[in-house]
Amino acid sequence: MRTLILFFVFFSSWAFAQKNNFIEHKVKAKETVFSIAKKYQVTPFDIYRLNPDSREGVQENTVLLIPKAGSNGSTATHKVAAKETLFGIAKKYKVSVSDLEKWNKDSIKDGLKIDQEIYISKPNSDKKVVTEEADFPPVKPIDVVKVEKVKTKSATFSHSVLAQETKYGIATKYGISVEELEKLNPQIVAGLKIGEVLTIKTSKESKTVVDSIEKYEVQPKETLYSLTKKLNISQEELIAANPELKDGLREGMVLVLPSTKSPNDTFYSAKSIVNLLNTVDKKKQKELVLLLPFNVDKITSDPSKTQTEHLRTNKFLNLTLDFYAGALMAIDSARVLGLPVNVRIYDIESSKNTSNVASVIAKNDFSNVSAVIGPFQNSHVENTAHLLSKYDIPVISPLSKEKGLALPNLYYAIPSEDRLKANLFNYCSTNNGNVIAIISSKKTSSKNYLNENYPDVKQASFTDKGELNVASLKTQLVKGKTNYIIVETEGSGTILKVTNSLKTLQKEFDIQMVVYEVYSALNFEGIPMKNLTDLKMMYPSAAKVIETPEELIFAKEYKKVNNVLPNAVAVKGFDTTFDTILRICQEEGFAESALKYKTEQVENSFDYSNEEGSNNNNGCYLLFYDNDLTIKKVQ
Repeated sequence: MRTLILFFVFFSSWAFAQKNNFIEHKVKAKETVFSIAKKYQVTPFDIYRLNPDSREGVQENTVLLIPKAGSNGSTATHKVAAKETLFGIAKKYKVSVSDLEKWNKDSIKDGLKIDQEIYISKPNSDKKVVTEEADFPPVKPIDVVKVEKVKTKSATFSHSVLAQETKYGIATKYGISVEELEKLNPQIVAGLKIGEVLTIKTSKESKTVVDSIEKYEVQPKETLYSLTKKLNISQEELIAANPELKDGLREGMVLVLPSTKSPNDTFYSAKSIVNLLNTVDKKKQKELVLLLPFNVDKITSDPSKTQTEHLRTNKFLNLTLDFYAGALMAIDSARVLGLPVNVRIYDIESSKNTSNVASVIAKNDFSNVSAVIGPFQNSHVENTAHLLSKYDIPVISPLSKEKGLALPNLYYAIPSEDRLKANLFNYCSTNNGNVIAIISSKKTSSKNYLNENYPDVKQASFTDKGELNVASLKTQLVKGKTNYIIVETEGSGTILKVTNSLKTLQKEFDIQMVVYEVYSALNFEGIPMKNLTDLKMMYPSAAKVIETPEELIFAKEYKKVNNVLPNAVAVKGFDTTFDTILRICQEEGFAESALKYKTEQVENSFDYSNEEGSNNNNGCYLLFYDNDLTIKKVQ
């Protein structure tokens, strides 16, 4: 299993050093690329890039170039978040907008894009990366007025009453009074019942910016067009906030910048991806527990089927084994890296309604456990989180798409459908797209979702025969913009007609097809794949596609060990386990790390945030069907 060191390369985002940012290493007898990488705390892939011949092995006395761990070179970059503008980025880093435009001349000529990386300082430029406030040049056009007030923030949790718990103990745990607890849960006035689920609300006062007005002084030779590009807003928005612009733009005018917040901005705050390998604390031993539903006793005691038949027919067992195979590879990689983690794996016997998880926890010592992954089913992972809440142990739900109780120590590793959709709509909005939805009459929930959350999205009409009204749709399309067409219909025949119509309209308009998910009707053999690739069909996804050399090495090594290529569950097992190991090995522990840092592993990203008391993973991607018949990442 030592060859599995290859797998940790996918998590490394260390930048390669330039010139003096590497050291020379003379290979000693019996040394390997892996042992050398471990010695210098870099990845094998770092060494491969600087020493391509080392892929075939290294010989004694060979001299290798080794990048210094954590070196960043002299170039600083910034990943663009939703609704960010050049103006705002320049303000953040205290550089001028003109420098940003100069350093990113080609990449931003068509405007900023979400997750695009832009330079905030470049090597050999006339600007340097500075770290102290005094070094920053003043940014002339910025004048910000902030209005602050004390605002009460509240978080809502659910708590399941455990044996021997008291109202005073529960109230104290959440920092509220017994009276508040009883007011929220009148049924407990007469007493508590074991297993009863209580509603908990905590609140705190914080000084929060509730209004922010930004003003901009018009510079010489600037035009309305150049301003809208620089500030990443439309002319209509700028004129609406500054009616005097109808009479023309003049040098020295002070403009009010309209707010760029959308209803979904409060839903999720984007974080930059970090590599937690750089900040691992190796001083203290950590304990990780995996609760996996193998159901071994049930399988071995079942006289109706052999174990081979169970492996062939039991889908839930195969899902567990796939996750386990990926988790084992992550555990082995952590060992080779020298991460101080002891891992225990328990077999959880579970069905839809029953589980022995309470018995497993009662029979084993969990007092020093740093995190728990599993079980899989939502009700059982909720129960696990309840039982382990007395130790404040983070419990990660690795595969469930359901979002149940909001528990302080429960973390959902699968992004919610709402977050996936919000990511999609934010992308369309950021690209100033024209969004039109083709939703059949039977998809009432989809219509209601749009009406409640995105009322500005246009909705196409259908004829009396239930077919798309193409003539009406054409009037809704806009030339000069990307028209994002959301298709939510049932039946492959309808989809075929819709995609054929969209392809015809592509001769006049820029059109991209969008779906919320790749549902079965889209894979019907009667729908030509060319229809979907020509329309660059785009959809939100919790996982990206494996395509980089590092990720392909993972697939290759997984196949070497397991004789098959990894499926999505196996990769999820690897990603979730390795990510959890890295987080519990941070000095601040899992919980704080989860709220502070976004990470990216082989296929999955982990970007936890607390939303109304629920710890959800907001790491998601946008993928599209390309003309070469492959699926690629949009962002």
